[in-house]
Amino acid sequence: MTLTAMETLKAASRHLRGTLAEELASPDPSFSKDGQALVKFHGFYQQKERGAADKPPVLMLRGRIPGGRLSPDQYLAWDGLADQYGDGTLRLTARQSIELHGVLKGDLKATLQGIHDALQTTKGACGDVVRTVTQAPNPWLRPDLAQLDAVVDRLASHFQATSNAYAEIWLDGERVDPEREQERLFGATYLPRKFKISATVTGENLVDLYTNDLGFAATFDDGGLLDGFFVVAGGGLGMTHGDATTFPRVADELGWIPAAALLPVAEAVVGVHRDEGNREDRKRARLKYVIARKGLPWFKAEVEARAGLTFEARPLPPWRTSPVLGWLDRTDGTLALGLSVPSGRIAGSLKAALREVIATFRPSSQVSPDQDLILLGLAREDRPAVEALFRKHGHALEAVDPLAARAMACVALPLCGLALTEAERAMPDFLGQVRSALARQGLAGRTLIFRVTGCANGCARPYTAELALVGQTSKSYALYVGGDPEGTRLAFPVRHKLAVDALPTALDALFGAWAREGRPAEAFGDFAARAGAEALSHLLEPES
Repeated sequence: MTLTAMETLKAASRHLRGTLAEELASPDPSFSKDGQALVKFHGFYQQKERGAADKPPVLMLRGRIPGGRLSPDQYLAWDGLADQYGDGTLRLTARQSIELHGVLKGDLKATLQGIHDALQTTKGACGDVVRTVTQAPNPWLRPDLAQLDAVVDRLASHFQATSNAYAEIWLDGERVDPEREQERLFGATYLPRKFKISATVTGENLVDLYTNDLGFAATFDDGGLLDGFFVVAGGGLGMTHGDATTFPRVADELGWIPAAALLPVAEAVVGVHRDEGNREDRKRARLKYVIARKGLPWFKAEVEARAGLTFEARPLPPWRTSPVLGWLDRTDGTLALGLSVPSGRIAGSLKAALREVIATFRPSSQVSPDQDLILLGLAREDRPAVEALFRKHGHALEAVDPLAARAMACVALPLCGLALTEAERAMPDFLGQVRSALARQGLAGRTLIFRVTGCANGCARPYTAELALVGQTSKSYALYVGGDPEGTRLAFPVRHKLAVDALPTALDALFGAWAREGRPAEAFGDFAARAGAEALSHLLEPES
């Protein structure tokens, strides 16, 4: 077996220490190549702004925040650190995390210690480990959704790497002999690639459950107490253009398990990925490729053998995705306020407004899997004052355009090293083009799930969207259609290398067909899936 360079590096890293302590002490503004690979396990990436050779490299730090849940003080700590050490912005992610951008290497240790002081961490937010565990947001304080908090915290704690390297290097913690350390779940080489877990309740797919390596949908007994989970596994959206051996995939349903089997089943699934994942080719190392290679029956039997149980066949209820934006009533009489945050970027006046509202009224908050922020527990009598503060900062709390409410874009240019073209910065223009095309076809009252990424890796979950643009060259995108609103079906490409100036024509063709041939109240993704890739591709201009 010829291992990848990353596998060799992990094995020799002394449980993720490498030479990071020495490199941190060096005046060099950059980490070494090996150092840049290892710091990902500690929760950050080194980045270089393209076209800015005169600027030093910077770091993007990502929080490992189970379920995206934050106390008022924790949110304010992230806000202050962004101003003190970052570029003055926060970015909410599609996995309910917060990212700081623009941190210099010389400020890294102080930033991480500030995060630690707020009872937060970046450890395990990136790298070949179990990443941040996501959960369905709960602005309503629903009793069923509230029971997910303990489930997600338990999973997050159980699958956190045990290496003491993070504490030693960044927090001045007591040093441990790495030769005596043991990673009980991961081993010396950790996982072949990243692993994502999500939890929701049956019927509420607020997390795009089927895009995860492992997903749990909770069920409840007659008294409303959590009694078990439906389990899905094998989702993942990364791929490489032009390489048919890489592909997006939605998870398979394995069956139902009792609540007590949560950790044994989770350990079994992660263990299969650890032991069977491809360590010779990182492009084909996710769990989805293990299942595609060995087959679902083999995988299911292997998980059952490792966990010591048999999955129970039960019908899974249909899914919905409840809106979480705007003012919402909570079961304790307080209010929640779901704020639309385009592409998750909190900056300028919005950042100032949130800081003042949270500092004044002390709501807790939760990041949504659609990159929005939900303020929780606002007193009903404080609503006028909260609205006044947002207006003071230029953010009237008006109804959110339904198209923008579920739209997402990845960071892309200029900082993401994998990006081929624009996503976040181009999203406002793309939204305008989609709205205009809908109006031209007499569909102004309709909406759809629209997402944009700057490359094929799928960070904004484009492959389960009803309509998506996936960066393919510096000036063109692959156009995908046909996902469903609940994220259980993959989209498919109908045009490759679509130039930006050709997008309006392509949208007119697709939406025109939807207007003519769609069934009453049929979602665009459902129409596209019914029409099929061949028919819709023929509607578009020939590829150049």
